[in-house]
Amino acid sequence: MSQIHDAVIVGAGFGGMGAAIQLRRMGYDDLLVLEREDDLGGTWHVNRYPGLAVDIPSATYSYSFEPNPHWSRLFAPGAELKAYATHVAEKYDLRHHMRFGAVVEGAEWDEARSCWEVRLADGSVERGRFLVTATGFLSQPRMPDIPGIEDFAGDVVHTTRWDDDVELEGRRIGIIGTGATAVQLIPELGRVARHLTVYQRTPIYVSPKIDGKVPGAVRGAFAKVPLTQRAARLTGTAILEVMMVAGVLHFRNLPWANAIGKAACERHLKRQVKDPELRAKLTPDYDFGCKRPTFSNTYYPTLTRPHVDLETTTIDHVDEAGIVTTDGRRADLDVLVLATGFNLWDENFPAFRIVGRDGRDLGRWWRDNRFCAYEGITVPKLPNFLSLNSPYSYSGLSYFTTIETQMAHMERLLGAMRDRDADVFEVREEANDAFLDRMTDLLGNSVFNAGSCATARSYYFNQHGEAVLLRPTSTISAHREAVRFPIDDYEFRTSKVPVA
Repeated sequence: MSQIHDAVIVGAGFGGMGAAIQLRRMGYDDLLVLEREDDLGGTWHVNRYPGLAVDIPSATYSYSFEPNPHWSRLFAPGAELKAYATHVAEKYDLRHHMRFGAVVEGAEWDEARSCWEVRLADGSVERGRFLVTATGFLSQPRMPDIPGIEDFAGDVVHTTRWDDDVELEGRRIGIIGTGATAVQLIPELGRVARHLTVYQRTPIYVSPKIDGKVPGAVRGAFAKVPLTQRAARLTGTAILEVMMVAGVLHFRNLPWANAIGKAACERHLKRQVKDPELRAKLTPDYDFGCKRPTFSNTYYPTLTRPHVDLETTTIDHVDEAGIVTTDGRRADLDVLVLATGFNLWDENFPAFRIVGRDGRDLGRWWRDNRFCAYEGITVPKLPNFLSLNSPYSYSGLSYFTTIETQMAHMERLLGAMRDRDADVFEVREEANDAFLDRMTDLLGNSVFNAGSCATARSYYFNQHGEAVLLRPTSTISAHREAVRFPIDDYEFRTSKVPVA
């Protein structure tokens, strides 16, 4: 039998690295981190499209225990996030645990050996006492189901697989999608295209972006006096908390908070788009927060430029020369850009087949029953399994608040397991059910349940019409529960297999 690692972690983005740091803190040094790409960094390695930047203030987008005082802008460009990921891996000595180009196809719990068997695309099998999935919420690109795309004679590029060799200057470009990625990319395309056609299915709420370079004196203060950066982080987190928790998750009880966010976006649109017809096309007909809003000062002005067209008529098909809409009009194109988002619920929950005790297939169980993970991290009948991208796990707007909440849960859980001289944990079914009931009840106050979201086409909603991605509590509450959850919600047992 091959070596049994302490843990097999799938994904070398910030979630996987956070899990590895926490496991090493607790003395688990035999870690194997499997990453399908050719380097670490997750979304910040995969995404390289023009205009890529973090869409929340940089000070909040980092580990609290590893602040970065060197962000060049309030909203850091993508290359700096990639550099930060590399810095974290080097400082915490994580890279030697990582194997790149390792595509995981499935994992199954071996009850006899009390370990997980992880199958890779190359036919090999790795084993670990713990299995940690950190594949990210948005890692499987969605290809549009539009007839004829394969017939297009020009260049086709998806934003998640950007090709820098595709020539954009002076060409006729069409882009499908107006989500957060497209809001960053469209101004860049508008600068270089001879003509740009933007195909919009659903408008997005866009608020002003208070961005700019971080002065050298400020960066110096952050480096020399870390308390100053912690204050900036706290301020940014508080603002995001008001937007998400008060305005979105407490929609029924605090409608004024949602109204503030909506009004800010509407004023921004009115200031930047004077044409009432264009403005009407860009105005969402769903409530603020039904899908993730974004920030930009350049998106709306780009759509007002004479060589840029916003097309809201449904696409009928693509042919070798361009796109034809259902009203028979066509746009001849040289480049087709697909900003069509991610396949979240069909293929990414989970990202590969996971089978636990008594044959419980996680993906099938979630789809046949209801999507849930206890405290957003563990699942009944999946022993020694930690899922870092699970239903009800995402807390706040910065992914790092979610990561650190889960790290805190891991610390309490694995510490309790050791205190009991056990080597296997499993959350109790009744604890998971009670958590689901509580989350469902809390979501009744949210914009997802109490608002008007039918036309939003938001990835927050699964195929059952449930918005189970976000945890409907404050980030403070989520972290408090991570360090105080009832230990008796778990069953611990000692296997008869020696840990070697």
